[in-house]
Amino acid sequence: MNTNHNNRRRVVVTGMGVVTPIGLNVNECWNNSLSGKSGVGKITYFDSSKYATKIAAELKGFNPLNFIEKKEVNRMDPFTQYGMASAAMAMKDSGLDLEKVDRDRAGVIFGSGIGGMLTWHNQMQEYYVSGPDRISPFFVPMMIADIAAGYISMKYKLKGPNYATTSACSTSSHAIADAFMLIQRGDADIMVTGGSEAAITPMGIGGFNAMKALSTRNDKPEKASRPFDAQRDGFVMGEGGGVLILEELKHALNRGASIYAELSGIGLTADAHHITAPAPGGEGAVRSMGLCMKDAGLHPSEIDYINAHGTSTQYNDKTETQAIKTVFGEHALKLHISSTKSMTGHLLGAAGAIESIFTILAIKNNMLPPTINYEFPDPECDLNYVPNKPISKIVNAAISNTFGFGGHNASILFKKFKEN
Repeated sequence: MNTNHNNRRRVVVTGMGVVTPIGLNVNECWNNSLSGKSGVGKITYFDSSKYATKIAAELKGFNPLNFIEKKEVNRMDPFTQYGMASAAMAMKDSGLDLEKVDRDRAGVIFGSGIGGMLTWHNQMQEYYVSGPDRISPFFVPMMIADIAAGYISMKYKLKGPNYATTSACSTSSHAIADAFMLIQRGDADIMVTGGSEAAITPMGIGGFNAMKALSTRNDKPEKASRPFDAQRDGFVMGEGGGVLILEELKHALNRGASIYAELSGIGLTADAHHITAPAPGGEGAVRSMGLCMKDAGLHPSEIDYINAHGTSTQYNDKTETQAIKTVFGEHALKLHISSTKSMTGHLLGAAGAIESIFTILAIKNNMLPPTINYEFPDPECDLNYVPNKPISKIVNAAISNTFGFGGHNASILFKKFKEN
């Protein structure tokens, strides 16, 4: 993280695309977040009758053929389809004319926390029924977590840096951070970055159930994801994808691009504590938030909003609240904080990208999305979580937090774009 603010290249966001359980494009997703729409319902992808958790935030109405040719669709796991759809919308939104850019200086960093889980499941079923000779030659390239990044680069003939990140729930925040640093240091002018996930599968739900990480509020699915609420009982699995187009400032200005916000700071740390539980007091989160503000050259008092990791699990919500209090002191009481996972569910490796987009839109529109289902205050979670209804507020600078299994912490700071 380069803290010499005078000599580094500035990075702005010029395009965005999403597919989420509450909207299949940016506008739909944003408008539904402001109306407090829940994307959670009964699982329809498989028979969940024997599972402790029978609910998830599935994508409703998604048609990959709107973005991908049929022959290719059949060779892509859903996580790749979600990535391709998000990238297509982000590229269109950016207004980039790829015939006029140096494709050697345009790259893709796009991650997935788990990769092709449905492909793995289907091919294992095929193996057990018919033996190894029936395994598809497309099994490996459909399953591996880097393949979405590869497909995006191939579709748009982007020949700059190209790879995937995998760091559980911090995956796409790390992708964005890496893309940011590559542009800063001069290795690229344009980066397509983000992440996708499609883990609502028998093994995905079963595995997280075995950890007792998922909500079992099956009778009221829309009420199940309730970050910071005293009656929270676990997270709700979501799925989808999100893509940002990051661009070096002068490159964006020279082509007359519309600029959503400036990405001005990142903070990346490790808990070095436990495979799933956060460090006591959110020590790693404290450092990641502190580092991203230092990187941006901002004081804690200048932050207006935090899009929290806010998973709706007992430990995460309490620990993140403690970390925010430690970092911001008295200003923590003035901060507005919300968890959009209350509506989208937890999109695992895609969470950072989608929540960065919510953060950017909060800055752009001076509106804060709510934390829905906040009904029973928890004395250990006593900050302003924008309960149940959106708030109109000038947002000049905001942080998006993501914290992953394995102790991976990423905080990303966006601010209103000002040319000087």
